[in-house]
Amino acid sequence: MSEETIAAEPATDAAADIVGDAVPERSRRVAPIIVLVVTVVIAAFFVILIRAKSDNAESAYSPLIGKAAPSVRTTTLDGKSFDLQRRKGSWVVLNFFNATCGPCVQEHPELVKFVAEQQQISDGAEFYTVVWDDKTGDTVGFFEKNKVSWPVLVDDNAQIAGAFGVSKVPETWIVDPNGYVVFRTISEQTDDSLTTCLNKQIAIYSLLPVPDGCP
Repeated sequence: MSEETIAAEPATDAAADIVGDAVPERSRRVAPIIVLVVTVVIAAFFVILIRAKSDNAESAYSPLIGKAAPSVRTTTLDGKSFDLQRRKGSWVVLNFFNATCGPCVQEHPELVKFVAEQQQISDGAEFYTVVWDDKTGDTVGFFEKNKVSWPVLVDDNAQIAGAFGVSKVPETWIVDPNGYVVFRTISEQTDDSLTTCLNKQIAIYSLLPVPDGCP
């Protein structure tokens, strides 16, 4: 081995020591940053979950709010005529539904509970399902298999959905006894959330103290 090679070896070892010292130093600086990023991501995830639950009864803007409900004349799945204007004097809840919509099917058992409770009240709200965009016939088939205690409205030409401005489902509307639209939600409902929102509108209509829980 030459003297030049022997002389170079200490320099090489020294360089390795410098690199070896630098790597832990860099790691110590980067580690807190990684922890911070992970913490922020986890926090954001929980915020999304919390908002998803709190938005369950979220109201949605519509130019129809506070105005007379659109004219709705159609038939039910069992062939009976329906005219929304003739429902004045009653609280009316309209739910736009499609069987291929996951949230629609998921909220369905909650709507069954809601309707059952309203039917036990002497002046309870009338509930109607509007069949939305049923090109495949899945929704009609759904109600043929899952019989319900309320009327299901046909909307073959999307006239009802168009009049209300429905672009996707589930969507639920509340119409007061004077025939005015007072509430719209584009989120999946539960029995409790829909009942709370209905009671709020009833309180406003009757000039009673407004309960908490619905936007």
